This record gives sequence, structure tokens and C-alpha cells, in this order.
Amino acid sequence: MIYSSVILAEILRLANPTETVWITSKSKGHAKELALAFVMTPRFVSKTSINNSTNVIDGWDWQDYTLEKLVRIYFICLISEKDGVDRLNLLFDTAEINEAVALHSALPALKNPTHFLLRATDAVRSNMGSVFESIAFENPYPSLYFSELAWNQMVLKCIFNDKAIHRIYGLEARANQTLANTLSDFAHERWAAGRRVPSQVWRLVPIFMNENLRGDIKKLEQSDNPRDILAAQLVMQEIDQPRSTKEQWKELELPEPIYQA
Repeated sequence: MIYSSVILAEILRLANPTETVWITSKSKGHAKELALAFVMTPRFVSKTSINNSTNVIDGWDWQDYTLEKLVRIYFICLISEKDGVDRLNLLFDTAEINEAVALHSALPALKNPTHFLLRATDAVRSNMGSVFESIAFENPYPSLYFSELAWNQMVLKCIFNDKAIHRIYGLEARANQTLANTLSDFAHERWAAGRRVPSQVWRLVPIFMNENLRGDIKKLEQSDNPRDILAAQLVMQEIDQPRSTKEQWKELELPEPIYQA
């Protein structure tokens, strides 16, 4: 599917006349000209909030995007449609933070998304939080293309850094035994240090129950923290009634004092 036309429709809904003229004129250029427009976008396009979710691609949410970011994504898609893999690689190599965020956010809409798999997995290792979040959150690319190893690394980095894992698209669908076992090991390390484990991480373990995990859930049941008790209840309910607890897990998506003893 060609996504640029759908993206352009949203852009034209928000852009003012001056912005519209600039965007449409630049969209007619060759890959090199489009790449220059991508870099120049902040000079000509405002940071107007999108405040609108989209179903262009399942799991690709524009709710927190700005018009500037969406225009950059539009130019990226046009470059991709012109078979501009080399040009996009150059943009990745030279990108500052906001450009890198737009590039990674655009990955699911590219004509040739698998060409950039290494770029995406490198973003998981990034020390720049906004770049990491651009691939990890509200982005279907990892769910569609990451190996199990790369997927687990991304989820675990979110958990280790106390980030909100419910923002990862495909979280339950890509859950796996290796990840569940690693979460158990992580929990034991945290507990030994007198530190908490985010209660919602246990949503990833119900279908992978083993002796160690059952012991972890029993420990949660005996916790003084009501969030842990609820997590234990939801895990046991999910074992008996698969896919019955999705709405209830939302109660544990609110921030919690992770380092509380």
C-alpha cells in the first residue's frame, strides 16, 4: 500500500495555506530534493499538535505527533517510493535527534521496511530516550519484523528503565517463554535488592507458567502492595480464561513508585 497519500490528507487538514504551498511544491522533487526538504521542514512547518489517532497501519498511532514530524514522515515515504534506500541511509547517518525520531517513526510506512531492520534494532540500543521510544512505542515495526531476540531486548530495556510497556504494540502477541523466564530472573534480582518490580510486567507470563513463575505469582499474592495482588489475580484469571483480562490490566498501567521497597 502507498501510505503517502493518506498522510498527505492529514497534513492538508492541519497545514495553513503557506505551509501547504511549501509542502506540495517540495513533494514534487527527486529523492535528493525531498531529503533536503526533510531537513528544512522545521523552518517552514509549525509544531501544531496532531491529537488524532490513525488507522493507517494497525498499531501506528499519531496521537502525540506534531505537524512538523508528520511532514517529515511524508517526505521520508516519498523518498522510499522513489526507491531511495541509499538516500534514506544517508539521512539516518547524518540525522540529529528529531530527524532520527521521524525516520524511525516512519519505518512501518516505507515501501521497503526490511531494508532498515538493522537501523531499527540499533535504535533499541540507543542512549537517546526519544529515539528509543520512537521505535518501541506506538510503532508496529518491531512487532512485524523483529526477531524474538531483538524483540525481547526491546521489551526488557523498557522494563529495566521503568518505561511503560503497555505502549509497545503487539506486547501480548509477541510474548514468549524466554522473555517470561528472563522476567522471573529480573524479579528475583529486584526483590533481593529490596526493590519493586512494575506490576504490569506480569501480564507477559500467564501462558508460560512453570514452577519458578508459579512461585513468583505466589509471592505477589502475599505482597502488601495492592497492585501486586491485583497482578497475581489477573495472571491466575488469564490462565483459566485466556484473553479475559485485557481491560483490567489497564488499572496497572498508571505510573507507580518503582523503587519503593
